[in-house]
Amino acid sequence: MPTFTALTTLTGKDAATQLGEAMERLIPEPTGVGVFEVEDGSGLWEVGGYFEDAPDQAGLELLTLAFEAKPFVVSELPETDWVAKVRRELAPVEAGRFFVYGSHDAENLPKESIGLLIEAAMAFGTGHHGTTLGCLRALDRLANTGFAGENVADIGCGTAVLGMAAAKIWPNPVLASDIDMVAVEVAQANVASNNLTGRVKCVEAAGFDAETLLAAAPFDLVFANILKGPLIGLAPDMARHVQTGGYVILSGLLNEQAEDVLAVYTQNGFNLIHHEEIVDWSTLTMQRKP
Repeated sequence: MPTFTALTTLTGKDAATQLGEAMERLIPEPTGVGVFEVEDGSGLWEVGGYFEDAPDQAGLELLTLAFEAKPFVVSELPETDWVAKVRRELAPVEAGRFFVYGSHDAENLPKESIGLLIEAAMAFGTGHHGTTLGCLRALDRLANTGFAGENVADIGCGTAVLGMAAAKIWPNPVLASDIDMVAVEVAQANVASNNLTGRVKCVEAAGFDAETLLAAAPFDLVFANILKGPLIGLAPDMARHVQTGGYVILSGLLNEQAEDVLAVYTQNGFNLIHHEEIVDWSTLTMQRKP
């Protein structure tokens, strides 16, 4: 069955959100609607919908007039086995000692590397994104200094690739948490696939707001690969739940956002150890002041 997309851009979050809601009332109805900010500093937002049948062109034109949006671009997508496509196109990723791969590349795991198996169907957090890659490199760099994490947490864990990486190189159990229960279930599946059951415990939590995390604090290393806003909001809790001399590895940041996050964490008692930029994305390694 063919799939159609209809995409447009316009200025302003409120207008984009309202346009997305209006698209949901079209006939034929879209199977899904997305509203995303264009991350280029332009202030533009993209609104798009997926349709099983060709969308009503007249209805789309009325929406562009009502919301002062650019004309919709309608495209028909060919039928695609997306998992097979991802398997073909997502090559393994090397990040220092770590090798992130799908099961279809298991035979390519170098003997000297530490393998992290993430299936193609769970592609966010595979290491191909600059934020995950930056965090893995930061972990490798920290371990190379002689640091050995004894009490590690992965906040906003997604696939749990970062928590699993820590569990692969250090003997103590790691806590991984996410605000989304679906992500927690994905993380648990990945933990099992990597033979780390019992070594990485996955829980549902917003930040540190879970009894399991609070009872385990203070941590000597915390990963937080999330977004600028939540990272800034977490800074006081990080200061409370990271031990003196402990580290945080922060990412999910565009390069131009890094200074704001750095300033807030400095105010909360952390020193910058390393700042890496990978294309548009930044990773900060910081240490809580003695």
